[in-house]
Amino acid sequence: MISINKIGAIGRTYRHLSRYQRIIRILFKYGFSDLVEGLRIDQYLETGLKMINRKPHEEIKKRSRPERFRMALEELGPSFIKLGQILSTRPDLISPEYLDELAKLQDNVPPFSFTEVKEIFLAETGKKPNELFREFDEQPMAAASLGQVHRGRLQNGKAVVIKVPRPNIENIIAVDLEILAHLASLAEQYLEGVQGHRPSAIVEEFAKNLSQELDYSVELTNIQRFARQFMGNKNIYVPIVYPDFSTERILTMEYIDGIKASKVDTLRSQGFDLRLIAERGAKLLMEQVFVHGFFHGDPHPGNIFILPDNIICFLDFGMMGRLSRKDRNDFTDLMISIVTNNDRRITGGVIGITNQLGKLDHDALSRDLVELLDRYLYLPLKALQTGKILRELLGLVQRHNLSLKPNLYLMIKALSTIEGVGLMLDPNLELIKLAEPYIKRVKTERLRPGRLTEKIGETSGEYLKLIQEIPEEARGILRQLRAGKMNLGFEHRGLASLSTALDRVSNRIAFAIVLAAQIIGSSLIILSDIPPKWNGIPIIGLVGFLVAGVMGFWLLVSIIRHGKM
Repeated sequence: MISINKIGAIGRTYRHLSRYQRIIRILFKYGFSDLVEGLRIDQYLETGLKMINRKPHEEIKKRSRPERFRMALEELGPSFIKLGQILSTRPDLISPEYLDELAKLQDNVPPFSFTEVKEIFLAETGKKPNELFREFDEQPMAAASLGQVHRGRLQNGKAVVIKVPRPNIENIIAVDLEILAHLASLAEQYLEGVQGHRPSAIVEEFAKNLSQELDYSVELTNIQRFARQFMGNKNIYVPIVYPDFSTERILTMEYIDGIKASKVDTLRSQGFDLRLIAERGAKLLMEQVFVHGFFHGDPHPGNIFILPDNIICFLDFGMMGRLSRKDRNDFTDLMISIVTNNDRRITGGVIGITNQLGKLDHDALSRDLVELLDRYLYLPLKALQTGKILRELLGLVQRHNLSLKPNLYLMIKALSTIEGVGLMLDPNLELIKLAEPYIKRVKTERLRPGRLTEKIGETSGEYLKLIQEIPEEARGILRQLRAGKMNLGFEHRGLASLSTALDRVSNRIAFAIVLAAQIIGSSLIILSDIPPKWNGIPIIGLVGFLVAGVMGFWLLVSIIRHGKM
């Protein structure tokens, strides 16, 4: 597992300084000086930046920014190429024009020497390749940024391919990941609008995925699991793997002699049924997604071989997707609402497969979803493209502060990719129609007695566990209360207006009582005929009545002013 160490003083280690300067130089070369300045990297690499030419070549300036970004990643090497490939599955992070450009990423690089291959074998197995295999082709049949593949033959004569990583690739990637982690922290600190995407978390997830891709024992396990879930299916062939000739840095598997799905003319000339191949490929991926929840994450034409009798063979199992039963059910609900044009259920379906990032306006979301459905409602079924609908749906949910669950992004990319391959083979492919049996299967699975019993058992077990935990939790709370470690506080909310009203009412009642007493007292003084007098009327009584009149008028005005009589 590759670990990311925090970079303190970035220029204190030569390996970081040298690589960091190369990264900055390439960013300047492709016209990303604004990004370098926005991240304020100069405070870490002042001496290095002064020596770098900041102006891109005129020929490069003519290209679009997404295209320059793709070219920069290719020149930066394996870590950044893989990062670009991961980003190409995340439309929540980058715009569509970048997605399209990153899909073109190429990692074709010169092969490394057979001497270095022998060193890897000696370190992993203690033997040279020709001691393990009857035949081992010194010239690789394919080379990429992370490793290369050689043809060979086992002692029993079986033809195989052997996959080995590039020398020192783990250390190279470790340095790049540490620099990427540092750049992510700078982005969170200085670039507005990226904090919500949590770049540091993305780099950590990327490091995890890359570590698994470099560990060939993980890919071997993926192939074995993939083969088990399609056991008995004659429409697919899964390559045999050889654990005895594989390690974490060596993968040996059966050599597949087939035709790439992208070679349409060759398939047609040799009599293959293109419509059947397209249909089978689509059905196989949907079975992976809806039934097994374990699917090929990158089913592009180069990773799909066609064998005699129109049999499908998937290759390269380094990037696999996983869906829980709940994720499959939630996505099925959404697909049902789309297929049946049920605008009432589609809102709930979208909320079920997303995480809420901010305030959500349910009414506005529902209106936009209805508009999305209306655009496709009256189109013929063969004109509907599932990938296009799902991509538009992704853009819509992002505008409403929603984010698709990460494992679903890879699934949508896989469905879109296999649909593209299918349409290349058969322009009349109807993916939505092919999906209906699998959607019904998921619905039926929910109602299966065994599944219902299992669900009831799970729920009952959870309630039983809760009941068992309540006494101990209650004792813990009582112990804390007895020890004085817990205080209970009560807070009244929404009672301020009631308190004010009660104060006003009680004040008015008290004021009225005083007013009544003033009037009664003044009346008694007048009746008692107590001097001094004015025109035969006691002055004290007259003053009392005058004060009572003012008080009464004041009370009346107060009642009228507050609108309550």
